[in-house]
Amino acid sequence: MRMRPSFANCSSAVALVVLGFLAGCGRRAALGPAGSSGELPDTEVNDFALTETEQGRPEWKLYARYAATYSARDLVIARAVRVDFFDDRSQRTSTLTAREGEINDRTKNMTARGNVVLETTEGTRLSTEELRFLNARQKILVPRERLVRVEREGSVLTGYGFESDPDLRHYEFMSRVKVTVLAPANEPGSRSRDGR
Repeated sequence: MRMRPSFANCSSAVALVVLGFLAGCGRRAALGPAGSSGELPDTEVNDFALTETEQGRPEWKLYARYAATYSARDLVIARAVRVDFFDDRSQRTSTLTAREGEINDRTKNMTARGNVVLETTEGTRLSTEELRFLNARQKILVPRERLVRVEREGSVLTGYGFESDPDLRHYEFMSRVKVTVLAPANEPGSRSRDGR
């Protein structure tokens, strides 16, 4: 697999290559050290973009308003994240948005946190507070302790823990599943069913 990063709105032609990321061309964001470790980023970039390809075909594209790289940990931390996922015909199948994300520079695994929404082009919508994407397996995972809500074709499913492909065609809840069937617009009420 090959990764091709790019940066939009760059006014300078000067660039640095850091761990496979082309960095520079943007103002340094005024963001403090990562977490409580006090570690400062090696590189900070505004308007960040990253593309993962397989034999020249895009598998996903990540966009972020801000990103910081931490070379010693093979880590990229991004803010205001959007990820577009593609099928083998290079057609977009779903889009993930989140307040922030972490990308492992070596494996390209991602963790999204804060108001996480994954919506397919067919209209299925997942929402949760934390989600992991395993790049090699092309799998979406939500931890067992996290609530997940999936809206699909007139029904709402909620439960804890979740596994799926990025286009939400084949998915599985881990526990405490509840299904709510929404009534058509001309019928009042809805039906609910619990599953264990």
